[in-house]
Amino acid sequence: MLNKIIKRGNKKVPKSDASDFGIVPSGNRSSGSVSTSNVVVNHASRGTVAGVGVGMPSNSVTQQQQQQTVIIAATVPEPGAIEALPLLKDVPMSDRQSFVLRKLQVCCYQFNFIDTMKMVKEKEIKRQTLVELVDCVQSGGVKISESNQEEMVKMIGVNIFRCLPPASHENTGSENVEPEEEEQYLEPSWPHLQLVYELLLRYIVSSNTDTKVAKRFIDHSFVLKLLDLFESEDPRERDYLKTILHRIYGKFMVHRPFIRKVINNIFYRFIYETERHSGIGELLEILGSIINGFALPMKEEHKLFLVRVLIPLHKPKPIGMYHQQLSYCIVQFVEKDHKLSDTVIRGLLKYWPVTNCQKEVLFIGELEEVLEATQAAEFQRCMVPMFRQIARCLNSPHFQVAERALFLWNNEHIVGLIAQNRNVILPIIFEALEKNIRSHWNQAVHGLTVNVRKMFLEMDADLFEDCQKQYAEKAAQATELEKQRELRWQRLADAAGQGR
Repeated sequence: MLNKIIKRGNKKVPKSDASDFGIVPSGNRSSGSVSTSNVVVNHASRGTVAGVGVGMPSNSVTQQQQQQTVIIAATVPEPGAIEALPLLKDVPMSDRQSFVLRKLQVCCYQFNFIDTMKMVKEKEIKRQTLVELVDCVQSGGVKISESNQEEMVKMIGVNIFRCLPPASHENTGSENVEPEEEEQYLEPSWPHLQLVYELLLRYIVSSNTDTKVAKRFIDHSFVLKLLDLFESEDPRERDYLKTILHRIYGKFMVHRPFIRKVINNIFYRFIYETERHSGIGELLEILGSIINGFALPMKEEHKLFLVRVLIPLHKPKPIGMYHQQLSYCIVQFVEKDHKLSDTVIRGLLKYWPVTNCQKEVLFIGELEEVLEATQAAEFQRCMVPMFRQIARCLNSPHFQVAERALFLWNNEHIVGLIAQNRNVILPIIFEALEKNIRSHWNQAVHGLTVNVRKMFLEMDADLFEDCQKQYAEKAAQATELEKQRELRWQRLADAAGQGR
């Protein structure tokens, strides 16, 4: 586990620069400032970098201005630097906003969770403070001011926007390890991190949160950093991120095009460069809900997303990790616009696996779901290349591939489409059915093939007889060609023997 953690060093500000940035040194505490070290900035205006104009004398800052603070960075506290503050419900109404700010500043402290015995008391104080803040936002008992909302979002950023540890394959240097087989990583600071995520979620969904105000703090930069965190290997964190980003998409309409664009870029990089990303499944889950809400007729932008992003996502090798979510998104498109089924099926055929049998089983399952939502007109456009591929699957030596392909005939809707177009489909797959009956090694595949063959015979006995005759003629021709080939080889061998 130690090899999976990289700690980002906390950059210390030199003493000579501390006054320039308005950082309150530890030990110089007053009733008007929070009892923390290197956490708060006294400032006169939010327009400057640190809040106090560069070169402004310290005595020119008024007492009222000193009470306005901005959280600038997370720090590692000294033992005993954090003291428990009274509960907000026990504080006079006039002082509650200042105490909310002080609690937010306490939550900016970062702790070492690798050493579980270090600073236990301080960790518990921060945890209890986070719990209280979550309850405060959820219940609406204390309406948080706009300035404190800004500081709260900054505090959240301080905690969650961090340097992620290297992925498992980066630690080992192995490129051939299957992502499913990698050891699951769990964030050691999760006891605090979970509460921070919960606070952000409750803030976004709260009816007391004014979208016009909140969008100033939850801006494009904030959303972009959230999306970067989907690379976290901790599934608990990705699950929170999925819920939070979905809520942001629903509440902040101004961010919707930006979110879709950034997700597209993440997918492009995954498909064409790395084939490594922990959060593809979660991002596809979000998109599944988004696609479900697309208005009809569908915009050209959304159709391009299907062609340029979703269909090429079938290409990467680790598709098994996100195939269920990807298949759901694909089917949503087809259900909304039946004309897209031809595009989807041809896309599947383009990326059909050649040597990966487990991936091939997934493709056949997805093909069945798409065909369930396909109408007769679109089916006819793509049935020839599709059933050529299905015929190859029927003869696969891997029994799961052959078995899954034969299961297509258990679907009533698909059987109905096949029956309508049996004159085209049966000649394509008849030879594959006969080969299975005569020579496939797996008994289950053999039995299923017999059932499918019988189904075609009952559909159209005359057509079946014609296909049987054509197959017999083709087999006879193949036998004759084989005899001629052997005869030519024999003549060559005799001629070579006579020339010795």
